[in-house]
Amino acid sequence: MLAIFRVIYVVIYSILVCVLGSIWCLFSPRNPRHVALFGRLFGRLHRVFGLQVEIRRPADAAQYGNAIYIANHQNNYDMITAANVVQPNTVTIGKKSLLWIPFFGQLYWLTGNLLIDRDNRAKAHGTIGEVIAQFNKKQISFWMFPEGTRSRGRGLLPFKTGAFHAAVAANVPIIPVVVSNTHNKIKLNRWDNGLVIVEMLPPVDVSAFEKESVRKLATHCRALMQARLEALNAEVAEREARTGR
Repeated sequence: MLAIFRVIYVVIYSILVCVLGSIWCLFSPRNPRHVALFGRLFGRLHRVFGLQVEIRRPADAAQYGNAIYIANHQNNYDMITAANVVQPNTVTIGKKSLLWIPFFGQLYWLTGNLLIDRDNRAKAHGTIGEVIAQFNKKQISFWMFPEGTRSRGRGLLPFKTGAFHAAVAANVPIIPVVVSNTHNKIKLNRWDNGLVIVEMLPPVDVSAFEKESVRKLATHCRALMQARLEALNAEVAEREARTGR
């Protein structure tokens, strides 16, 4: 019964947010301010799923300016966990097929997110070029999942280099975001599904990495995130054990 209630509530809530949000965005379409706003609205659904989401960010995070945020990509629940830490004027880069998801796809595009055709390497490279051009024109940041796909319990997958090429070319910092494990954590018929920690790490200065060392930059960032992911998972397990979850 609890699972049925949750599914019905989430479907109705999501449709309302997407439809009303799309109408709202028509007054200022493709404005990057919208992404953080609607990210927070979807992030509120963590309570419906019985999750406690703890957000950690550096005290000066609001002053970071243009940057590329990278996060681990686990499953569809990222939308109610990681979405809570998206900074103002930050847009995401998603696959082109998202546009065809009813209601959500239209909101995704209208809020200013970029769509990439992963099956067309030329167009994919063109999107990276557009990212760099956007950095040069306005105050904007980008949120990317360097794994390129959802890990679904396989741990932190190898990183693709697109985000790191863009950061080096635009000379903007990389800001890692780590979300503790959510794989097989959420049971729809369980009232309390425990704790998830979302932590924003300090910026990584890309100026120390030459363009020919983009792979080295990606490896460095992945190592930082892997170590923090393991620490967060251990902390969550310890805290949940203390509370009997």
